[in-house]
Amino acid sequence: MNITGHEAEKLKDPTGILTGDRYEFLIDIEIPEDDEMHMENGVFIKAIVAVDDNGTRIVQYHLYEDSTNTLLDFELEEEELALMKEYCIKELEHGVF
Repeated sequence: MNITGHEAEKLKDPTGILTGDRYEFLIDIEIPEDDEMHMENGVFIKAIVAVDDNGTRIVQYHLYEDSTNTLLDFELEEEELALMKEYCIKELEHGVF
């Protein structure tokens, strides 16, 4: 898996229940053709990232087929999750929100 770009947005908590900040990342990825997650139209990840006193973590993510926005029934492997978390942390440090 190779991350090729993203869009991100800070989410608002109108209830004030959640601590810290939440961000939604739409992450564009490339998947090798021999990988079972490979889709002809491409794949992207929608991830919710929490930043609070416990640090930065991925609280939820889903994979979607790019052109149809169809939810895919796949999970990332541990090293792919770690790569995505590292990527999100780096982008949050740039603070473009």
